[in-house]
Amino acid sequence: MNVSSPSQNGSLSSSRDSYNDAVIKNFIVIALGLTINYINGTLIHTFRKHQILYANPRYVLFIHLVINDMINLTTAITLFVTSYVFQKINGTLCCIIISFAVMTTMNSPLNLAVMALQCYITICFPLRHSEICTMKRTYIAIAWIWAMSSIAILPDICLVVAMDYGKLFMSTIYCERDNLLRHPVSKTKREVLYSIYLVAVWIVLFYTYLHIFFAAKAARSDGDLKKARNTILLHGFQLLLCILTYVYHLIVRLLVYLFPRNYLHVIFVSYIFIQMLPRLVSPIVYGVRDQLFRQKLKKHLFCGFCFKTRHAGC
Repeated sequence: MNVSSPSQNGSLSSSRDSYNDAVIKNFIVIALGLTINYINGTLIHTFRKHQILYANPRYVLFIHLVINDMINLTTAITLFVTSYVFQKINGTLCCIIISFAVMTTMNSPLNLAVMALQCYITICFPLRHSEICTMKRTYIAIAWIWAMSSIAILPDICLVVAMDYGKLFMSTIYCERDNLLRHPVSKTKREVLYSIYLVAVWIVLFYTYLHIFFAAKAARSDGDLKKARNTILLHGFQLLLCILTYVYHLIVRLLVYLFPRNYLHVIFVSYIFIQMLPRLVSPIVYGVRDQLFRQKLKKHLFCGFCFKTRHAGC
């Protein structure tokens, strides 16, 4: 059976792997993916049940990040499993999966930048916060995020259609971004675009953190300001995880060079830690750390447990 080396979008490159190893790895990926998506789904359900949450721009942006992570993780698992089961799939279906994988990958740092700006406005412009951070502008920001991320993939797809590679949509291919978007222009554009986006997001994070830091210093370390500073730092940590995704191929090549005898297992472990586990960061940062969301989540889980207990006859 073929094993795939996870690429940036979750796909795998062909290599030989034993049947037992393939079954175990697919079981781990599916089980871990379902667990993470269940946790994220619980956060979304809690969000929908409380108006105080879905009427707040901060939590709307957070839930958008969670939904984005769920889509990204689902596409990664789909590419992982299909690389073992089918090996090759229809080019059109591959194009759809890759498109969502690329856009959700790009969405994460952009969403973090918008959330950092929202936190900055809350702390540094408290009197104008309700005027600037409206629900309408929040949804416009989310639409802007998707529009910017679509720039990373839609022109490449149009290029494939325009060139001879358009025949790929009618054939079966090994579903990986480099197999689908083979034109050199696409690869160059991807590297330039990723660099621009990441630099822009880092500038936003540094700018907002410094202003919040000085505001906290002037207020002599007020509790809310300190919490805001910590939140921006956590955004920075999440952004570092995004960067790991972008340089995934380089990390894998280095690890394979260091551990050539166990390169299949090294690739798989790297896939778990770089592609999947970071999807747990958002629930931990906001679903557990945020006091209001934590209270609503506990209430939701407790009520659900009591409901099941009563119907079980306890």
